[in-house]
Amino acid sequence: MATDVDTAPLVGRADQLTALRSALLDDLGPGQTAAVFVNGESGVGKTRLLHEVEARLRDAGAVVLTGSCLDIGDASPLHPVLQALRRFDAELTATQARTSSAVRGLLRMFAEETATPDGGALLERVSRGLSLIAEGRPLVLVLDDLQWVDRSTRQLLLYLLAGLGDLQLSVLAAVRAESLQGAHPLRRVLTELRRLRSVRVLDLAPLDRADTDRLVAAIVGTPATPEAAEQVWQRSGGNPFVVEELARDLRDGRDGLSDTLREIFLSRVDALPQHAHAVVHAVAAGVEPVEHWLLAEVLGLPEQELIEAARAAVAHRLLVGADDGYRLRHRLVAEVLAHELLPAERSALHRRYAEALTRAPAELHQARLAHHWRLAGEPGRALPAAMAAAREAERLHGFAEAHRHWSVALQLATTPVTGPAEAAPVQVDRAVLLEHAAETAHQCGEHARALSLLAELAGGDDVEPSCALRIRRARYLAAAGRSAPAEAEYQRVLEAVDCTSRERATAAARLAELLLHLGRYADAGVRAREALELAAEVDGSTTEVVLASSALGFSEAFLEDPDAGLAVVRRALEIAERAGGPEDVACAYLHLAELLTGPLNILEEGVVVARRGAERVAELGLGRTYETRLLAIATNGLFRVGQWAEAEKVVAAALRHRPSGADAVELLLARCRLSVGYGDVEASDRDLEAVATVLAGGGARHVLPMLILRAGLAMWQGRHDLARQAVQRGLTESRSDDVVLLATLAWHGLRAEAEAHASRTVPVDETVVRRLREVVDRVARKSAHAVRPVRLGAEGFLALCTAELSRLDGRGDPDLWARSVAEWDRRNHPYPAAYSRLRQAEALLARRSRSATAAKLLRRAYEMAQGLGAVPLTSEIRTLAGRARVELEERAQPAGGRATGAGPVSDELAVLTAREREVLAAVAEGLTNKEIGQRLFISERTIGVHVSHIFDKLQVRTRVQASAIHLRNRAD
Repeated sequence: MATDVDTAPLVGRADQLTALRSALLDDLGPGQTAAVFVNGESGVGKTRLLHEVEARLRDAGAVVLTGSCLDIGDASPLHPVLQALRRFDAELTATQARTSSAVRGLLRMFAEETATPDGGALLERVSRGLSLIAEGRPLVLVLDDLQWVDRSTRQLLLYLLAGLGDLQLSVLAAVRAESLQGAHPLRRVLTELRRLRSVRVLDLAPLDRADTDRLVAAIVGTPATPEAAEQVWQRSGGNPFVVEELARDLRDGRDGLSDTLREIFLSRVDALPQHAHAVVHAVAAGVEPVEHWLLAEVLGLPEQELIEAARAAVAHRLLVGADDGYRLRHRLVAEVLAHELLPAERSALHRRYAEALTRAPAELHQARLAHHWRLAGEPGRALPAAMAAAREAERLHGFAEAHRHWSVALQLATTPVTGPAEAAPVQVDRAVLLEHAAETAHQCGEHARALSLLAELAGGDDVEPSCALRIRRARYLAAAGRSAPAEAEYQRVLEAVDCTSRERATAAARLAELLLHLGRYADAGVRAREALELAAEVDGSTTEVVLASSALGFSEAFLEDPDAGLAVVRRALEIAERAGGPEDVACAYLHLAELLTGPLNILEEGVVVARRGAERVAELGLGRTYETRLLAIATNGLFRVGQWAEAEKVVAAALRHRPSGADAVELLLARCRLSVGYGDVEASDRDLEAVATVLAGGGARHVLPMLILRAGLAMWQGRHDLARQAVQRGLTESRSDDVVLLATLAWHGLRAEAEAHASRTVPVDETVVRRLREVVDRVARKSAHAVRPVRLGAEGFLALCTAELSRLDGRGDPDLWARSVAEWDRRNHPYPAAYSRLRQAEALLARRSRSATAAKLLRRAYEMAQGLGAVPLTSEIRTLAGRARVELEERAQPAGGRATGAGPVSDELAVLTAREREVLAAVAEGLTNKEIGQRLFISERTIGVHVSHIFDKLQVRTRVQASAIHLRNRAD
């Protein structure tokens, strides 16, 4: 059936069409991904824009899959993807049998998939299936009404956009802006995605006055009178949908309409024939798309009358018809009509939907059935459907959807039944519902909700929880980043006389792992040995053995024998791989990567292990949890060896999984470390605030790194008092055995005092300095007896501490800073090495000696900082060089002082990245940062960071100077 009659032209969207084609197709190469989210209010023309772009991309040779999200919260997992595949398969011809086979194979895979702990394996197979469908061509996934997207589809999108494999994939999605209110999950996703280079958000604004007049004229056939045009503009506010409705009323001579959307929509509905009126009301109450057969069952109309009624509703532009069913042309119609039915009428309509779905088992959709029985006031019939929908969601790893279904089931189980006896709820143990709801909440990252449900399951404070319940609560607390109460729960299990040997073994092993994360390596080793002794008495305790062995090996490597401890952790990974337990394998990889990149300081191998482990656990279905933590480890390792650009890509890919709790903290800290280095104050503050919110009771594992980053950021801001407070808090709260972490904290504290002394912004706190000296002495004593890798790691930061103390004692000792340079060069850590060179040069210049050596040090430090993109450090180097009249870069100039040809001048822009050259070109046009951001689909803040990098690399201070360099090179 035709979807529209009297289609209006697309007005005022030419620039968006061009930009979308470039972003989704023209600017991409093989294996690259991109996404554009079209965001706007209802009726602004998002769907129409998607259709136009879809047609152009198909004409350009792309494979385009189109789907729409369902408009209820408990929608079927992956519905828009399944719908897109079915639509695409229906369009294929007999000559495209190979492609059709790939599509149907992917559909069968969805239908046959069995549940695993997470959807990582499923997501990887989906990616491979899409590659087969694309057959080397660009593939574009177009999704409408993304505000209703289910959690599983969101995770699939984030996985695909990570850019794994050689699939050239683009995503184009429309989002209704007014739906993203409060804690809507997509709101947080879009806020985060705006930061990524491969993802753009297009805010589709209403039409301006000129385009509104053009649209009215196109529909009416002639330009409207000034009075009529003004009336349409005032009523519509430029919303294309409302403009079209008002313009048709004007064309057809319908007057007397009020100036509200409700009256407009009701006038259109009231003008329908009787049966068409019923069709619109029925579709408004249904779950779109409403299939033709289902509509026939609900309304009970003869086939021909139903077709005529639907045709009339389409002709009046209230419905859109497609092969998969009917939709309202605009969902605002449903909101208007919801108030036009009596409660009894609405209940009866939903009851007819539920009865129709029940009579058609082949087409049965449990989520829709539960939805309609619930709104029909039949909780007894809605409950079994909600439980079945929950199990269906779990089977497809849609844990967020499953949790919503279990929550609905909990509500339905306690809803009083007022209907007939046969509608009474089935007898379900509430404890079973609570257990499922809590576990799915934990699996989808809703840790607070999981703990709340678990508390209800426990029966209140006056009821002593079982050992199994305590272990589960400790797991949830640890995942939420609340390590102190989690530790207490594990301790209670170990002290309880009524807990079984298996329960004590589990508690000891998980406690050992928790203590390891808190940096309490000696305590972790004690608990790990206890767990291994208990596990030896219990059959089938592979998980406990793997957890305890990993913790024990880590502890031994840090405190006693690095080689022996590393061997124990490697054996734990072998045990886990043989047993095949996904979480066991993931845990073993995690500890091995942490050990290599942490205490042992074998960074290159550690990064390789972390990334290989991330791939492995993704195959095992643990992408959202363990994969993200492994990628955080890889990010930190890459940061330390100076590969910041690669680290940025890794952390961005990991964040697309939308982790929560402790997993989110790991990634936020990793990203914040990059942001502090880059000098992005806003992003750093935001991440640190998010970390502080999550860490309700965290230990040194996260709190100390957070405070170290807070201190580092405060120093670049000149807030030495805040840096001091952060360091002092860390020293007070720390219970860590990690001498490297404590040495890092002490360095930040001494650096803050030295900066305060140099800047004279705040007085030096001698009490604080004395305490920091004591910490440095204590760390030096402990590290002297530590194993060699740990000792070497601490010595680098102790060298920084000693050199910072010389700044407090006088002008700084260049020999101490030279020792620090040597320490960090030996470790191949460019950031602290560049910082130490800056301070060595500063000390030399303060003594007015060896100025040539100081100049050499500054040039090398500048080169290293520029290579990293470390803006604050680069700025400080340039400031010192300016005072000392040191030229940081030699600029070759031809004879006569005028640059000619394609020689040195043409190399001026070679230091810029492709994106920075793009931004510079826009700066040369005279555009503001906001205007550049709108053109390039980048936030204004990110443009500011790019401009700062451009200024540093070109050694200019104004936009005019930068523009002159751009124009000079373009002319050449």
